[in-house]
Amino acid sequence: MTIRSVFVTIFILTASGASGADTVVGTWKTETGETSVIDHCGANYCIVAKSGRYAGQQIGFFSGRADTYTGRLTDPRTKTTYSGRLTVSGNSLKLRGCATSVLCKTQTWTRLKLR
Repeated sequence: MTIRSVFVTIFILTASGASGADTVVGTWKTETGETSVIDHCGANYCIVAKSGRYAGQQIGFFSGRADTYTGRLTDPRTKTTYSGRLTVSGNSLKLRGCATSVLCKTQTWTRLKLR
């Protein structure tokens, strides 16, 4: 193996690792102080409550990439499902759930750790 091919291999591995990162995947602290985990769910992403009264329940299902995701959010108290949007900015996650185009609520979660 030549030096050039070693550098090319290292560059390809580094570039593919950086571009393959899912910024939304990880453990997040909710506005109420509980934790939820966002992870792969097939080709999409699921949000599962990890602490609190609704621990173990799936509360979201999304698709997307980079830093913007769309899908569904479920209020575990009422079992009502809303259209939703997630936006990641560093260690901050904004979740916006809407019953109609004008009846929306937004929460901001903080990243606890990457998965």
